Amino acid sequence: MESSDATHIHFPSPNDENGMMPIFDKDFLRNLKDIPKEFYWPSEEIVESSKEELRVPVIDLGVLKTGDEAAIAKAAELVRNACIKHGFFQVTNHGVDPNLINAAYQEMDTIFNLPMTKKLIAKKKPGTQEGYAGAHGDRYSSKLPWKETLTWIYDYNKESKSQVVDFFDAFFGGELHRTGLVYQKYCDAVKEFSPLVLELLAISLGVDRLQYVKFYEDGMQLMRCNSYPACVFSDHTLGTGPHNDPTGVTFLHQDQVGGLEVFVDNKWLALHSRPDAFIINIGDCFMALTNGIYKSCLHRVLANKERERKSLACFMNSRVDKAVRPPEALISPQEPRKYPDFTWAEFRDFTQEHHRADPETLDAFVSWIRSSNPPPE
Repeated sequence: MESSDATHIHFPSPNDENGMMPIFDKDFLRNLKDIPKEFYWPSEEIVESSKEELRVPVIDLGVLKTGDEAAIAKAAELVRNACIKHGFFQVTNHGVDPNLINAAYQEMDTIFNLPMTKKLIAKKKPGTQEGYAGAHGDRYSSKLPWKETLTWIYDYNKESKSQVVDFFDAFFGGELHRTGLVYQKYCDAVKEFSPLVLELLAISLGVDRLQYVKFYEDGMQLMRCNSYPACVFSDHTLGTGPHNDPTGVTFLHQDQVGGLEVFVDNKWLALHSRPDAFIINIGDCFMALTNGIYKSCLHRVLANKERERKSLACFMNSRVDKAVRPPEALISPQEPRKYPDFTWAEFRDFTQEHHRADPETLDAFVSWIRSSNPPPE
């Protein structure tokens, strides 16, 4: 678990004594004899895994296409039970071409094997979301994750059918144009099947089937490629520290190296995914959309001593200025509103400027809103 000194962001200087931004150079780090202090996690915070597995339901999305109401009701019940407890499930028959998924993984090698000088051209600037980041060194100076990321926004409101290609061309020139084409198709494919997941979530909650489809139809994806290089210091660091996703709904595809763990019943449980499945998990914003019925759960990624791990994470978010508010059907005298109205832009900025993502982020944000906007006397 993250300690309080790492929870609140103070924007410590990320520069080393030579005035240079810390660089996640995996070739350099691979040859070190001891872990750099910036990546060290205290042993009490790297709680040992339970060696048990979190068994989550695997939902065949084909039942929504066939219209088999009995099968849909059974799937919805499985999703409801999982989301009330921990917010994770898997979906198959999603329609994303396996060859496209394989191509997306292959292009990660193209990205993360670039010379560091070229990766830094695309460096993410503090306070922004798009670009390259090595170990989140642009935001933190301690307990850094052992990973590299490249993140971009896929906006549902843009008329451009090449916005991902345009992102790669803008950051890398024409060198990664083919990479951009692959990820354009990948983002298109995730957008194509995501309404089925949102419809299933609505059915499981007993609200209008299109409640969340309509809510997210003018939103966006925050798409992120994660590369976790092999780490000989895996006993002393983490690929990604314990956190809750602050976003809406996460669509994750991970390779078969493993390492994803979810904190359930006060222990860390491994979540192994099928190659033909996407992992779906609830973020803080969607928890608010369910009035707290569904859980945004703490999870982390272990570092692996011998093998690189790769994952493709798509975080679905609403339009930045749309009010996050649960449907009236989920509010009653017995279940009053748990969270005030807020927008994704407000919550996003809070996580960027005031609070490192953890189990208390949403509650801290609500307290911050209420203290910033006291009720009239």
